[in-house]
Amino acid sequence: MAAPVLTDYYVDHKSTIPANAGDLVKLFVRRRNGTHGGPPRPVLMLHGRSVPAVAGFDLQYKKYSWAEELAKKDFDVFVMELQGSGLSTRPKMDDHRNVSPAVAQRALLSPHPNATPYTGPVTYASQLNNSQSDWDEVDRVVDFILGETGASKVDLIGWSAAAQQFGPYAIQHPGKVRSLFLLAPIFPPNGRASAPGTDFGAPVPLPVSLPAAAFGFPMTVGTKGGLDASWGNDLKCPDQREPGMVDEVWKAIMAVDPVGAGWGGPAGPPQGLNRIRNSYWWGWNSTTVPLHGTLGGTVPVCIVYGEHDSIVNTTPDLGLLYFSVPELYKAVPGPKKLMFRIACAGHQAPWERVANDVHTMSEHWLKQGKVDGATSGSYYRDADGALTPLE
Repeated sequence: MAAPVLTDYYVDHKSTIPANAGDLVKLFVRRRNGTHGGPPRPVLMLHGRSVPAVAGFDLQYKKYSWAEELAKKDFDVFVMELQGSGLSTRPKMDDHRNVSPAVAQRALLSPHPNATPYTGPVTYASQLNNSQSDWDEVDRVVDFILGETGASKVDLIGWSAAAQQFGPYAIQHPGKVRSLFLLAPIFPPNGRASAPGTDFGAPVPLPVSLPAAAFGFPMTVGTKGGLDASWGNDLKCPDQREPGMVDEVWKAIMAVDPVGAGWGGPAGPPQGLNRIRNSYWWGWNSTTVPLHGTLGGTVPVCIVYGEHDSIVNTTPDLGLLYFSVPELYKAVPGPKKLMFRIACAGHQAPWERVANDVHTMSEHWLKQGKVDGATSGSYYRDADGALTPLE
């Protein structure tokens, strides 16, 4: 069997981010085409809040590339980066002065790129991207994919906060979406509402600058140690993650962030910092999910999350930071919906030992509309693949 064909694109897009509105920007898209002239079956994969899509979906280590494994199963796989992530245009993010002014954040910038911690004001005192700009960029890439492949619809695979983009996008553009597969989706049941009288309109004028501690800057930065610590919170099984995975993942993140790779201390060569865009999102909540009966109806939905994921299920007292995967499943109005809580997995499932299971589950969903023989319902999936109903 011939190997999937790799092609990288920079898709032109007229930006709708206030920081560079109207500018022609570049959206990075990686394609791994395994159809070899067969029927077009495009799949679009989208990253979450902090991990660039190429590092998340195309990790070139052993068989951890979800995109490549799907391409080997006859899919035409596209991996996209929104502005502010990976190799796409990063407005206002090359200037280290635009990192969050929090003391702990600024301290990470010494000795690289400046010898003493920068304590001055940011040069752009607002958040960066927003829900509408993200939806616009997804739509641009979807149209690009449909034009390249000749297909009429695309399947969507999103990890973590990608649910904030792909869920509302599918509701707004059901004619372009065949199905939705969400891994570890972030879903705030009480998330920000849309503007009154609209389904998905911006609730406030953009960009947002207040409160300054939350929205008065366009980016934060993350460290390798921070990634390791967050991941460690979810490691509950002895062999859940292979040795050396943090090193491999961090190397992949730095490879698509050449500016951030030159930042960070301590003394000596820079260890690198992951530049993370500061977002303002709305329109993904228990009110919008049922709109028009699209999800679970016109657009079938499959949801997968790890039983040890400490990020996607939080407590209701956290307000906008209250997240719940089961509440998302319940809010999906149509009958064409599946949910799986999988054993020995955390939020970083694409890089854990369950990765191959996730690849297979997504393949079966895309090809058959079912997983492990199930076409609807919610289940606990144990380490042997046996299902126990959750409802």
